[in-house]
Amino acid sequence: MTQETFLSMQASESVVARMAATIFAAYVQNKEVNSTNEEEYIKKAGDLAARLANYTDKIVKSDEEWMKKE
Repeated sequence: MTQETFLSMQASESVVARMAATIFAAYVQNKEVNSTNEEEYIKKAGDLAARLANYTDKIVKSDEEWMKKE
């Protein structure tokens, strides 16, 4: 019997998860991932995605961040 897992993510978490999946897919495509190091590459992809998102947040301001609230 399989156990179902339900996730509830904020929009920003969802973006980072998609980034991590894309990075992980690149590792897989480059044949860097195997059954013994899969967990390591999942963590590596997640860490890199979070770092990229954090850096982007620092250098790019959204419209809401630039505009004064009334």
